[in-house]
Amino acid sequence: MSFFPGNDPEPGDAFSCDAIELMVIANAKDIGGFEVRRALPIAKRRLVGPFIFFDRMGPAILRAGKALDVLPHPHIGLSTVTYLFDGKIRHRDSLGTEMVISPGDVNLMTAGRGIVHSERTPEELRGSPMSMSGLQTWIALPDRDEEMAPVFENTAGTSLPAFEAEGVSSRLIIGELEGRRASVTTYHDTLYADIRLAPGAKYRIAADAEERAIYVLDGIVTISGDRFSENRLLVFRPGDEIVVSSEQGAHFMLFGGASLGSPRYIWWNFVSSSKERIEQAKQEWKTGRFDIVPGDEKEFIPLPES
Repeated sequence: MSFFPGNDPEPGDAFSCDAIELMVIANAKDIGGFEVRRALPIAKRRLVGPFIFFDRMGPAILRAGKALDVLPHPHIGLSTVTYLFDGKIRHRDSLGTEMVISPGDVNLMTAGRGIVHSERTPEELRGSPMSMSGLQTWIALPDRDEEMAPVFENTAGTSLPAFEAEGVSSRLIIGELEGRRASVTTYHDTLYADIRLAPGAKYRIAADAEERAIYVLDGIVTISGDRFSENRLLVFRPGDEIVVSSEQGAHFMLFGGASLGSPRYIWWNFVSSSKERIEQAKQEWKTGRFDIVPGDEKEFIPLPES
C-alpha cells in the first residue's frame, strides 16, 4: 500500500490503566470506494518495536466493476506485511514476483535498498462483488539491513502456529509467542499475532517483548476496568503483564518487538535512518532509476510534490 495523504490519527482521552501509555483512534480515508484506517505513525508515536506503519483495509464490499488498484510505487528500508481476512489481491513487484494474496497467508516484501510493487484486484475477480478486509503493516529494517537486496516471501496461513484454549484462539504471524515460533523471516526482534476472544474469555499478554501494542478490530475489550472499542490502538508501557478480556467477544492484533535503538524517518513510502538516503530515493524515483514491475509497466504513482 502506498502512503496516502491525510490527517494524523488522534490520541485518545486519558484512562485509568497505568499500563497503557497511549491510545490512538485510527482515522479513516476513502481511496476510491475502499476505506483505509491508519493508526501508525503519529506525531506522538512513530514506532512500536520495529512497526512504523499500521493500516486497516476495509471491511468493504467492492461492487462489480469496482476494484483495488494501487499503481506501481517504490519502497526502501522496510518490509511490508500484507495479511488478509477477506478478498484477494494480486501483488506484482520489480523482482518479477506475481502472487495472488489469499486470506490467512502472509506476504512479506522486504524492500531493502529498493523495490517497486503494485497491488490490484485480480482481473478474474472484477466482474462480481467481493468482500475485502485486511491489514498492511510496515516493519522498519535495522541499520545493518537497510540496504540489503530486496526479497519477497509468501507463507501459507496453514503453516502458521495456531493456539486454542479457554475461549482464546490465536495465530502467530511473525516472531515467537507462548513457546512457538513462526517461520516468517525476521530481521529484528518482532512480534505479530492475530487473537480472538470468545465471550467472557481473557488473554494475558506477557511482558516478554520490549514494546507491545494491540489494535482492536472487532468488539470491545476491557483492560483494568477500561473499555476500548474497535479501531483503537493501545500502546502498553514496558514491563507489565496485560490482561485483555471481553464480555461479548473481540478480535485484535498484538504486535511489537524490540526497539530499533535509533530513530527512523518516513517520507511517503520511504523509511530510513538517514534523511539523506530518503532524499536520494526521491530523486531516484523522480528520474526513473528504480526497476519496473514486469506485467505492470504502463502506470505508476508519481513522486508527491510535498
